[in-house]
Amino acid sequence: MVGVPEDQWWYCLRHSRVEQGPGCPNQARMGPYPDRDTAERALTIAAERNSAWEEENEEER
Repeated sequence: MVGVPEDQWWYCLRHSRVEQGPGCPNQARMGPYPDRDTAERALTIAAERNSAWEEENEEER
């Protein structure tokens, strides 16, 4: 993939694995992340953010 820095990490939703640099199309990946450990937690991070947003929405109602 053109223009993707080699030092960035991604979580591939298609293959359920971490990728570094160019890999699957960005539309099939989450990231970029600064390191492998953070990319490995991509789904957990997304779930935590979703929960926080849902709580905020409930408080605003």
